[in-house]
Amino acid sequence: MKFGIFYEHQVPRPWEEGDELRVMEEALAEAELADRLGFETFWLVEHHFLEEYSHSSAPEIFLAVLSQRTKNLRLGHGIVHALPAINHPARIAERISTLDLLSRGRVEFGTGEGSALMELEGFGVNPDQKNEMWEEGVRVALRCMSEQPFTGHDGRHVTMPPRNVVPKPHQKPHPPVWLACSRRESIHRAAQHAIGALSFAFFDPEEAQEWVDDYYTTLEREAVPIGDSVNPNLACVTTFFCHEQAEEAVKRGGYGANFIGYSLGHYYVYGRHRPANMDLWSDYEKRRKDRGYDPEAVQLAANNPERLGAKVVEGGVSGLRGAMGTPEQLRDYIRRYEDCGVDQLILSCTSGRNKHEHIMESLELFGREVMPEFLDREPKRQREKDERLAPVIEKIMSRKPASDHPPLSNPDYAVTAIPRMQADEAESEKFHRWLDDYADRIAEGEDVSKRLR
Repeated sequence: MKFGIFYEHQVPRPWEEGDELRVMEEALAEAELADRLGFETFWLVEHHFLEEYSHSSAPEIFLAVLSQRTKNLRLGHGIVHALPAINHPARIAERISTLDLLSRGRVEFGTGEGSALMELEGFGVNPDQKNEMWEEGVRVALRCMSEQPFTGHDGRHVTMPPRNVVPKPHQKPHPPVWLACSRRESIHRAAQHAIGALSFAFFDPEEAQEWVDDYYTTLEREAVPIGDSVNPNLACVTTFFCHEQAEEAVKRGGYGANFIGYSLGHYYVYGRHRPANMDLWSDYEKRRKDRGYDPEAVQLAANNPERLGAKVVEGGVSGLRGAMGTPEQLRDYIRRYEDCGVDQLILSCTSGRNKHEHIMESLELFGREVMPEFLDREPKRQREKDERLAPVIEKIMSRKPASDHPPLSNPDYAVTAIPRMQADEAESEKFHRWLDDYADRIAEGEDVSKRLR
């Protein structure tokens, strides 16, 4: 089992000057600690306009900073909005490749399409077309990373002439690709495209077994790579807080964890959002108290399972509680994911108003008391998995059609500078000679700037 940590850069109201900077600086410190402890991946979302829920609209910049402050931690886009209307595929390729170079090959390229109207409508995206936009955008972005030159594309959502998109990534042919998944159907879709399933479903370990089985069965039987490599992995996000006392773990982490669900519901399900004129955190607190479930009740519910809202802290298999508890409770919980064949468990604890010092203590305790057992088994697990899947991956790659990398329609294709084009159109030999002379003089080192005045 590998472990990751998951970040949204949540900034609940009321806001004070410097809150956004504080949240990001605390995240950097927590990531540095995770790097030292042996975590595999730092996953960071990309969201736009989702006040309070996520202020991470330019994750590539944050991850670039993080690449210079860590040594081994992989840098996970969880996810890049791959719709061309939001991120042009050539720009995605450029950003991913640059980050991959700066980190010496530590990028995980998570992709997704989004579903909140707040984001999609903000960029003029028709929600009915987002699936096909995702697929076209990802295909073109991956081709831009691997083709020299990219031979061009004329599709429904992307039209781009041949260009050599630079730089190229450190990992060849491109970093591992993932798809954000919130339903069984999307995990099936990830397997069909031979990419990793990055599940944000917060499901139980036992439920995960069905998802894992379907993923690997589909991978072997149906997968046709969307890119030029196979990423046969399934990761799950779970709420997390570790403390020597179970009640304290829930007290520190439970209230913030539920804010993720509440703010998600606001933007994706039931909300009527007024930009810059709402206070989600206050609304969340009020609704909780109206239901008899204030912060103190979170702790009390641990000892009173019949109470309203006690699901979030019950000791059974509830994915709402997730990995919140003592080291021993967390070991038992994580073993169940390990037994199901989940490759990476991604821990989410920086939510709501959870305190930085508590998060650091939680990570330290987890890294000291829980992770070593799983990390000790990981090399053998990974080696056995690689051996088992080697013939499957070979079969999958054989299904990739040559048409995924079309040749240049014109082997002599060239892009002509505007003055040279004007000389061509005017059929002016004099202009051509002037341009040739201009090139010669620049090559000789002459200052020719006056020629352009």
